[in-house]
Amino acid sequence: MMNMIFVIIMMFFTGNMIFVSKYKHLLIVLLSLEFIVLSIFFFLLVMLSFMEYNMYMLMVFLVFSVCEGALGLSILVSMIRTHGNDYFQSFNLL
Repeated sequence: MMNMIFVIIMMFFTGNMIFVSKYKHLLIVLLSLEFIVLSIFFFLLVMLSFMEYNMYMLMVFLVFSVCEGALGLSILVSMIRTHGNDYFQSFNLL
């Protein structure tokens, strides 16, 4: 049990480190966010199964994470169509 929680915490911190350090491409940032969401999902799965609780909260979490992923991909596609690449330096936020 403790090994599994340790692996999940390492997944979370690895995703955060990639999110903080790789700010050149939007795709890398979106993949690191999905990795963080996946580690949170595993943590909820372990904790809810350990407490023998209903898994309905996991379904709600999966719905929100899928919506977040679809929104990120739509932003990526629109950025590639307008600017030609997914570099953060190629567009102005203002």
